[in-house]
Amino acid sequence: MHYIVIDMTHGGVKIAVSLAKNGRIVHAVDIYNTLKPVEERMLEVYNVNVITLEDLANLKGEVCVISPIHLPLTHDEIKDYNPNLKYEFLTHHEAIAEILEGWGDDIKKIEITGVKGKTSSVFMLKEILVDENPLILSSLGALLYENGKEIVLKKDISITPANIKQTVDLAYKLANPICKIENGRPKGENAKIYSSAIFESSLGVSGIGDVGLLTNIAEDYPIAGKKSSASRAKSQVFRCNTVACQKESFDEYYSDINHDKVNTFSLDDDCADLYASDVSYSLDETEIRIKYANVKTVNNNISDGEILVKTFAPGPHHVSNVLGVVLTSLCLEIPHEKIITGLKNYKGIIGRTNKKVIEKSIIIEEINPGINTQAIKESVNMIDNIDDYYVCIGGDYGITCEEIDEEKLSDFLDTLDCELILTGDVGHSISQKLTRNATFIRNYPDCYSKAIENNKNLLFIYRSNYSKISQR
Repeated sequence: MHYIVIDMTHGGVKIAVSLAKNGRIVHAVDIYNTLKPVEERMLEVYNVNVITLEDLANLKGEVCVISPIHLPLTHDEIKDYNPNLKYEFLTHHEAIAEILEGWGDDIKKIEITGVKGKTSSVFMLKEILVDENPLILSSLGALLYENGKEIVLKKDISITPANIKQTVDLAYKLANPICKIENGRPKGENAKIYSSAIFESSLGVSGIGDVGLLTNIAEDYPIAGKKSSASRAKSQVFRCNTVACQKESFDEYYSDINHDKVNTFSLDDDCADLYASDVSYSLDETEIRIKYANVKTVNNNISDGEILVKTFAPGPHHVSNVLGVVLTSLCLEIPHEKIITGLKNYKGIIGRTNKKVIEKSIIIEEINPGINTQAIKESVNMIDNIDDYYVCIGGDYGITCEEIDEEKLSDFLDTLDCELILTGDVGHSISQKLTRNATFIRNYPDCYSKAIENNKNLLFIYRSNYSKISQR
């Protein structure tokens, strides 16, 4: 069989090389023409042929086409290049599951997808599993925790499925550095440092997770040249052994899914398997009483009960993330004490949602490359005393595949009764669409200075990668 790996931009090189190492006949299609010389050399070393889709006409027999789920080509359009071949199609996610078959059978594995809340959920679960030295892939990097200490395996790494394999490889190299030689030969393999793994993915999961967590479909959006959607891509979460899914998203998009172990959570719906029966909000520590029943676990048990947690969750959307994390933990049969302690230790994430005090000003930051109108609404609504705050909104373009709906956001901002500041390229564009008054400040650090100088609090909502904001 020939393996055709499409898209070298989003992890295809790693997938092609991994398959070639396993003795497969592999061809690579650089559909976006982004291959770097070092990547071309790597493919050459492992006998991976770089071809075009037109070259399918030269092949015979069976082919397995591996492409990202957001590829704007249908299976039929690919088949048109050679209708005589016997085709099998896999997503990049499914290919990674095959490549990693048998890996991690002795550890807890969690995969997380959704529109909002993925990274926050990763790091809440990290706190819960910290004594199990979790291996992590998130939008903040590939990380390993050993005895509570963070080890950065790679900082600038995307959450494409291929980077699950790269994260596993980086952890292996850490435990087995090439310099360890005895008598001219490599030493025997060292045991894994980690005993749990948490992987974040933007458009679905590979299916290797013992539990797959779908945080929400806060906004569905088109992908693959409008031939598919985010909700359809994220349905891959149901390939996991056990699933924790927001009930509202499940009811709207996945009610026809046939899966034996789906558990739902909800902030408002007490018909969910897990829900919040009472919430006392605070900007510092929110108290959440949670009830659950009929939760199906990875060990085929059924769990019922109640748990009270206290953690950093200043708004309803943060509490929803907490509920998903608690449900995931219960699916893994993690004891209440570990869940409670872990969430107590969670203080938000620098570069996502966090609170700080500078001089006399409370600064609440919501920094995220995937911020959308719904997220901005929820962030504004979590502030009770909005008159004490400047609300600052802005961001950068080109940081995710899907840009923000500025018309929808402008309509919402026109309804706000607060002191509004717009900043950055996104803020400048929005300022041209508003009917209300707003202050435009080009450089975002000046928004902080303005709040501090005027003894005002600041809600800073910025659509960006934190690596840029952290340079201030």
